[in-house]
Amino acid sequence: MKSLLLLLLVLPDLVRALGPLHRVPLRRRQSLRKKLRARGQLSEFWKSQHLDMIQFTESCTMDQSVNEPLVNYLDMEYFGTISIGSPPQNFTVIFDTGSSNLWVPSVYCTSPACKTHPRFSPSQSSTYSAPGSHFFIQYGTGSLSGVIGADQVSVEGLTVVGQQFGESVTEPGQTFVDAEFDGILGLGYPSLAVGGVTPVFDNMMAQNLVDVPMFSVYMSSDPEGGAGSELIFGGYDHSHFSGSLNWVPVTKQGYWQIALDTIQVGGAVMFCSEGCQAIVDTGTSLITGPPAEIKQLQKAIGAEPVDGEYAVECDNLNVMPDVTFTINGVPYTLQPTAYTLLSGPNRKSFLSWLQ
Repeated sequence: MKSLLLLLLVLPDLVRALGPLHRVPLRRRQSLRKKLRARGQLSEFWKSQHLDMIQFTESCTMDQSVNEPLVNYLDMEYFGTISIGSPPQNFTVIFDTGSSNLWVPSVYCTSPACKTHPRFSPSQSSTYSAPGSHFFIQYGTGSLSGVIGADQVSVEGLTVVGQQFGESVTEPGQTFVDAEFDGILGLGYPSLAVGGVTPVFDNMMAQNLVDVPMFSVYMSSDPEGGAGSELIFGGYDHSHFSGSLNWVPVTKQGYWQIALDTIQVGGAVMFCSEGCQAIVDTGTSLITGPPAEIKQLQKAIGAEPVDGEYAVECDNLNVMPDVTFTINGVPYTLQPTAYTLLSGPNRKSFLSWLQ
């Protein structure tokens, strides 16, 4: 099974003649959640962060404008490489449609997380300039802060000049220490960007680096490194899907926000009966939602709480219900094997909560 996610900045009638496709290979690595679980340290992680994910879903407030739990990044598995500066300094990043800033660790960072990752050195780049402003992002378990720099940023042959990006000087706690990524490259809309920074892809369009103002993301479910996964700037690859594309309007240009018609479980509408809003986010592997509804959904599929997560027995997959999301009039049905994650020799888990 393979999955395809397309995120587009143009209307369908503008996509008839695609220009050159600029491909960014994505590699799949073990997520931090799986790494901690394999070490038997996942429960200890929850305790160290003063979080129990089941209790967390029930105590979340509606105001998420200031704090964001860093557990959002526990499930990142698809990463790519970019370079910053002249000569290039390479970093592994998440290409994240749920945010709009680019940031990487700074050589001046002394946090434990920075010591386990490559750090950007301004003095080693002949094209660097310092706008002089600071950036600050408050997370649920600490803050990410630093300075805004500007330099050329290259992604598989596409070089953006004068790109502003964050150089993190402090990174929160232990959360990023074991992370497989060094930083994040946001692919959301400019309205989400901290400090009014222009996102990388918007600069690609402004500097005429892509013929068609579009990017697409293909994530292979191949368990050995996600072979074939890629981010494409300037269009999409027909070989990654069969049939026709279904186009979905963006309802609000911040996150990639769309309208859901209904959510069915086992063929019956259980949620979103009058329509609701959702976002499409490459920055999380989970299906998330309001805590009360997610708890109801877990019950409907037969999931039980285990060590702060929800789990089901593998033997029950053949009797569990399908979950169908109807988007713009088109139903997308997930069978149990598609909405569960293998987490042990005798169990699969369906992991969802309000972020």
